[in-house]
Amino acid sequence: MIRSISEAEIARVLSYERLIPAMERALSDFSAGDVIQPVRTMLTVEEEQRFLVIMPAVTENAMGAKLVSLYPKNAAQNLPTHPACIALFEPATGQPLAFMDGRLITEMRTAAVSAAVTRRCAPSGALVLALLGSGVQARAHLQALRVVRAFAQVRVWSPTPAHAERFAHAHGAHAMALEAAVRDADIIVTATSAREPLLRGAWLKSGAHVNAIGACRPNWRELDDAAMCGSTLIVDSREAAVSESGDVMLSRAPIFAEAGELFAGIRRVAPGATTVFKSVGLAVEDLVTARLVYDALGA
Repeated sequence: MIRSISEAEIARVLSYERLIPAMERALSDFSAGDVIQPVRTMLTVEEEQRFLVIMPAVTENAMGAKLVSLYPKNAAQNLPTHPACIALFEPATGQPLAFMDGRLITEMRTAAVSAAVTRRCAPSGALVLALLGSGVQARAHLQALRVVRAFAQVRVWSPTPAHAERFAHAHGAHAMALEAAVRDADIIVTATSAREPLLRGAWLKSGAHVNAIGACRPNWRELDDAAMCGSTLIVDSREAAVSESGDVMLSRAPIFAEAGELFAGIRRVAPGATTVFKSVGLAVEDLVTARLVYDALGA
């Protein structure tokens, strides 16, 4: 029998403490060539506004696909901008195992990968976190990054000041202007719906680490050329980054390493380097997380 797994069930068993190391293993396998995964297919429903994304992958223990819709305009209706579902199969037999909600999995695996990269790149004494954006991914990154670093101050900026104030009140952060939030921050997360660069490289302190989460289209950007080209650039997938990420494609910044190469010890970031992790999100992250949930539920 194929099990249907709800978001509530996923939330009950999925934690960052388990998910972060699982993402390290998944991306190490991906960079080693042990994962079958094409670059995702993105169907345009409405130009620049509505997309359907198809993301299949096969690993040793998980096989299947995620279907996710990218609807930025949903935010104005207080609806998820990335609703998704995941079909999980047993790779040894090809039998379907479960059909599960993908929204929370997408949210948590994205933040978990950023936390894993941050642990490798950001200084151990990082104390100041700046969140650019105040939505779902800002909250998820705050939760995940607190697993790998202890912050003395959390700053938040939003293009809608009231949203930043609300986030700050809920999470013990400080709502600030954009440049002020970035200046002297040790770790910065860009999780916005920006189409043009909003983070300036001139604002970054030496040795800062940036997790760039938004701008998932070839013509969308969150970071300017100075931020991209003046930093050591890490991506989750070279192939995906050079075909999907406007920040990478338009800046022509050289890619230093895939995250999986860092996790496997193949590449090492120089001490004190300013770093940018450009995340586009990979199907292997979704399928490994889905299998983790399936096994934890004893399905």
